[in-house]
Amino acid sequence: MNAWNEHVSAALLGTERRPAPPLPEAPEQVGDPAGRLLDQAAVLAVRRRAGAPPVTGVETVAPAPAEDLPVVPEAAGRRLARILSGEQVKVLPEWLDAAAARGRRAPARLLPELLEKGRSDRMLRPSIVRAAGRRGVWLALQNTDWAYLISTGDDPGGGDDVWGTGTRSQRIAHLTRLRETDPAAARDALGEVWAREPAPDRAVFLATFGHGLSGGDEEFLETALGDRGKDVRQVAADLLARLPDSAYGRRMAERARACLTPRERTVRRRRQTWILVEPPRAHDEELARDGVPFHPSGSFAPGSRAGGPIGTRAAWLREILSRTPLRTWTEVFGLPPVEVVCLPVTDLTGGDAHSSARDVHVGWARAALRQRDVEWARALLRGGVMVDEPEALADLLGVLPEDERDAAAADLIRWTEGQPELLRVLERVPGPWAGPLAEAVVTTLTAAARRPSAPAEHTLTQLCRLADQRLSPTAAPRLEALARAGDTGGGAVRALLDLTETLRFRDEMLKELDL
Repeated sequence: MNAWNEHVSAALLGTERRPAPPLPEAPEQVGDPAGRLLDQAAVLAVRRRAGAPPVTGVETVAPAPAEDLPVVPEAAGRRLARILSGEQVKVLPEWLDAAAARGRRAPARLLPELLEKGRSDRMLRPSIVRAAGRRGVWLALQNTDWAYLISTGDDPGGGDDVWGTGTRSQRIAHLTRLRETDPAAARDALGEVWAREPAPDRAVFLATFGHGLSGGDEEFLETALGDRGKDVRQVAADLLARLPDSAYGRRMAERARACLTPRERTVRRRRQTWILVEPPRAHDEELARDGVPFHPSGSFAPGSRAGGPIGTRAAWLREILSRTPLRTWTEVFGLPPVEVVCLPVTDLTGGDAHSSARDVHVGWARAALRQRDVEWARALLRGGVMVDEPEALADLLGVLPEDERDAAAADLIRWTEGQPELLRVLERVPGPWAGPLAEAVVTTLTAAARRPSAPAEHTLTQLCRLADQRLSPTAAPRLEALARAGDTGGGAVRALLDLTETLRFRDEMLKELDL
C-alpha cells in the first residue's frame, strides 16, 4: 500500500483506531493526530500535483512567443469574460472587432474559452483571429480542435511550399495572398496544376482571381468558360463580367443593345426619349457558356410587389444587363447615368411596362454592384427607381463612398417604411447605424410602436433584433422613453427595453475598450 492509500485508510477508520503513518517531510505537530493526518495529506497532495520528471527523449513544447500588441484594459477583459459566460453573447463579434481595430488583443486567460467558441461558430472565426494575438496561434498549434485559427488567418504558414503540400484552406490562403501581391505569379501557379485539381477545388482557386483582377486574366478566364465543372464556368463568367474592356463585355453589350433600344416620341408637344424593351426570345449554347443558365436564379419566382412571376425571358434580360458594361448605356442614350435611369420604359411585346422597367433597373443595379460603379449606384439610389425592388437598391449602398452611405440608406428606409420589404432592406444595411441612418431607424421604430396591431408589433420586434447590434448606442435614451410612454403593446415594450439594455451594454463595452 502506498503512502496516499495509507493516509486514506487512516482517515476512513479514524486516527483513534489507526494513527497517521509516518511522513518525514511533513511538518511536526504534537498532540493532534487528526491535524497531523491533514497536514501530511496536504503534503502528499502537493507532491502528487507536482508531477514527475519528463521522460527522456521527449521534445518539450516551445514557449509561446512574445506578444506585439497590448492587452485590452482590465475592465474590457472582465466584460469579455461576462460575454463568454453568456451575457449578451451576441455582441461578441463586435467586441473582438473593436478590440482589434484599436490595436488590442484579448486577455490570455480567456483564450481557451474564446477558441472553443470558434469551434462551433464559423462566422466568429475571422474576428477571433484578429483579436487572439500570438498566444492564440500558439494555443491553436497545441490543440487540433483549434486549428481553424491557423487556416483562417491571412498567413497560410509553411512558406511558398504550402502551395504544393498544404491543406485546401492553406492553399486558398496562399493563392489569395499571392494574387494581392503578384497576380501573374498566382495565375501561373494555378495554371501549372489546373488539369490535376478536382472541379470543386478549381472553382475555389479561380475565385481568388477576384483579388487583383485585371485584363491579364482574361485569356485564362475565357479558357475556364469551357471547363467541365459547372461551378468553374460560373466563377469564370462572373469574373469576366467585372472586366468591361474584355471580349466577354463586348459580347454581352451586343446582346444587351438588341434588348434595349432608344425611341423618340412626342409627348405633349415635347420630344422625349423612351427605352424600348424586348427580352431575349431564345437561349443558346453561347449564352449558357457566358454564364446565363436556361433557368437563372429567380426565374418564375414571385416578383416583390408586382406579385407575378418574373418569367424566364425577363430573368435572361436581367442576367444579360447585369453582365453588360454600364458605359454601354451612356453611349447608347448619350446621357449621364442619373438621366438614363429616369427614362420612361415601354415593352415592345405589349407586356406590362412597369414590370419591364423593374427588370431593366434590377439588371443595372446588379451591374453597378458587380462593376463597383459609384456613379451608377448613386444614380439608381438617388433616382428612387425600383422602389418595388428595394433589396436590389440596398445592395448598392456598399458601392457608395462611406460619407454618402448613411444618408442614402436613410432615404431607402423612408421609402419602404410600413412595407414588408423594410426588414429585408435593413438586413442588407451593415452597422454601425449612425447619423441620419440612426435617425431614420428610430423614427421607423417609433412609428411601428405606435401602430396598435399584431403585424406592427411583429415588425417592431424584428426591427429591434436587427438594431441591437447595429444601431448607435446613443439612441438608447429615446427608445427607453418610447417604451415607458405607455402607448405601446406589451410585446413592443419588452422588445424596446431589451434593445435599450443591449445598446447600453454595447456603449459601456466600447468605452471600456478606449480606456
